[in-house]
Formats: sequence, structure tokens, C-alpha cells
Amino acid sequence: MKDVPKRHLDPVCGKQLEAPDGRPSTEYKKRKYFFCSERCRTAFERQAERFRMNDLARAGALLTPGRVRWGIA
Repeated sequence: MKDVPKRHLDPVCGKQLEAPDGRPSTEYKKRKYFFCSERCRTAFERQAERFRMNDLARAGALLTPGRVRWGIA
């Protein structure tokens, strides 16, 4: 069985990163984030909590039964 490479999403620009090795990265609140460029990493570090809350809101709203569903219908 072949290992499927895990894809990462740049939280700033939304670009999919198939191989995060060698890419700019940072850790925020025990989670590692990968970026397509230093520019995106710098933008994330300036507003890390905003990006983190957007991720949590998107995941929570889509996965919580009986709540308002945000995101793509």
C-alpha cells in the first residue's frame, strides 16, 4: 500500500502545498502551519489569532449538528 502524501493548506492565501518540506512554517498554539512564501508566513504571524479563529469557526460550523452551517453549501 502506497503512502498518500498529506496536503497542507496555506492559511493566508489558501494555496495547497503538497510537499511542505523546505517551506516556511511556524507553530502557533501547538499547531504547525506551512506557507507558500515568507510573505504569507509574515502575514500570518502578524494576525495569527484571526487566522486560527477563522479555521476553528469554519470547522466548528460545518461539523456541529443543529448549528448554522457556514462555508460551501
